[in-house]
Amino acid sequence: MEQVILVDEHDSPIGVEEKLRAHQNGGRLHRAFSIFVFNGREELLLQQRATQKYHFGGLWSNTCCGHPRPDESLDAAAKRRLREEFGFETDLQEQFAFIYEAHDAASGLTEHEFLHVFVGRFDGKPSPTRSEIDAWRWTGLKDIRRDLQVSPLRYTPWFRIAIEKLGTACEM
Repeated sequence: MEQVILVDEHDSPIGVEEKLRAHQNGGRLHRAFSIFVFNGREELLLQQRATQKYHFGGLWSNTCCGHPRPDESLDAAAKRRLREEFGFETDLQEQFAFIYEAHDAASGLTEHEFLHVFVGRFDGKPSPTRSEIDAWRWTGLKDIRRDLQVSPLRYTPWFRIAIEKLGTACEM
């Protein structure tokens, strides 16, 4: 059973919980991360979450997301998850963190996360894991922001928040 780290509003650990259970009944605040990987053309690697994901399946999102395991650092977890989902490694730097809550009506699950946002660069060819990712593409920020204005519900809630918070940090 995959476990997540429960935290308080200051990101201090207060326990662990089975991952699915942490997303049920309104969700419990837990530590998570989102990764934004850019190529040399300043395009962001987006993924369409696999439709069979336990929540927010089929939506477009940032490069990769995940949860550190108990006794695993955020850095190690981010690198592990990027390798598991897209089959490559790159240096990642944490940019900021924020708390958000989002309910997925389709699954009945709730994300309530203390989300750490990492940014990295990669110019190779990703090797996505089909059970995690239905589709992927490199897309410029202007095109992403334009599409978010037209079709915001095509994207995950955390992505819509994080992409705005990244601001100029995305344009490294």
